[in-house]
Amino acid sequence: MRLRAARRILTAVAAAVALGFMGPLITAQADVTDVPPAGANDWSCKPDSAHPEPVVLVNGTFKTMAENWATLSPQLANTGYCVYAFNYGHAATDPIPESAAELRDFVNAVLGSTGARKVDLVGHSQGGMMPRYYIKFLGGASKVDDLVGIAPSNHGTSNPLALAAGATVCPACVDQTAGSGLLQKLNAAPEAPAGPDYTQIATKYDEVVVPYTSSYLSGRAEDVTNVLLQDECPLDITEHDQATKDQVVAQWVQNALQRKGPADPGFQPHCLG
Repeated sequence: MRLRAARRILTAVAAAVALGFMGPLITAQADVTDVPPAGANDWSCKPDSAHPEPVVLVNGTFKTMAENWATLSPQLANTGYCVYAFNYGHAATDPIPESAAELRDFVNAVLGSTGARKVDLVGHSQGGMMPRYYIKFLGGASKVDDLVGIAPSNHGTSNPLALAAGATVCPACVDQTAGSGLLQKLNAAPEAPAGPDYTQIATKYDEVVVPYTSSYLSGRAEDVTNVLLQDECPLDITEHDQATKDQVVAQWVQNALQRKGPADPGFQPHCLG
């Protein structure tokens, strides 16, 4: 029995690492200290006319807000945004509908605190896909101005280790497997419901969301922009886990947030060496 239990644990660890959901697996089974990233969760912050929507950062599976947004959160705050982040779903392993309900409640708290009418959502991996459930089924369409997904799992992954992780400690991993019942429901037309603007940022070096085109959404050009980092910056080798720390990604995020509509498909970021 001990050998069998050890094998289950090793399988879960291998799946989590292979899926790129870095961070100790134990965080899926224990309370995570709610330490926000730098720049986030100043509940006295009031949006100004140049940055009217507060930005809510939504981390990925097995991640914490502090680690996932250590780079982007202070950058957005220094630009002038009111920035918020939260941990959800027992290290984002709970079923997607349950985590989406937590997001709904957090957005309501942010709107109540700031007096804003809408928020912008910036999410990584599951954090880019899960908000679509909130938008489509939990009343979020009227409360979200922009949804920016960074390597989002919109159509799931064909990586077989997603099911291995799901069989142990991660129902959200099952939900993110290509063809899952959750994704079939979520991606039934329309994939991008009216209300928010959608910017989806993918990298061809994504080893978690496989294929990387699974990040893309279908929708009208005025509502949806799908971005491949390497189209404009072919030397950018960012992969899934580090995408939130990539400065080219950060430029695309800010382009999406600062303009009416999704990111400008003709935007030319400054490519880094």
